[in-house]
Amino acid sequence: MGIWEIIDFASLDGEIQELIKESAAVRENAYSPYSKFKVGAAVRCVDGSISRGCNVENASYPAGVCAEVTAIARAVSEGKRKFTALAVVADQENTSFTTPCGVCRQFMSEFDENMPIYLTRSDMKKVLRTKVNELLPLSPFRTNDTETS
Repeated sequence: MGIWEIIDFASLDGEIQELIKESAAVRENAYSPYSKFKVGAAVRCVDGSISRGCNVENASYPAGVCAEVTAIARAVSEGKRKFTALAVVADQENTSFTTPCGVCRQFMSEFDENMPIYLTRSDMKKVLRTKVNELLPLSPFRTNDTETS
């Protein structure tokens, strides 16, 4: 896989389809009274369990929490720190796919820079598949980069 790949939802493995469906379902719980922009995320843990999260806004914008962070933080609070994939569902106007913000990219890279990420809209027809390290290139925490003198 290169930097990203757009694929049909129907062609995905059943476990990834389930992860995306969980993201779509939890998106409905989003608290977004200011932006009206609902986001759902789900992360599959290595034990097969799924941790879900949605965005939670606040009148003090920096106090809000993104869906990706919520899903991972929930898993970590349950003692899970290794993940196999993350899915995000959001419907942003004028774009096919909503990618994680910079803070979320950094947050995800803390746990697994090679984790596959699946991004889609709520219609779940097309899915953009990428990886954390493709969303956050040249991260100082990357282990596969060679050192320079």
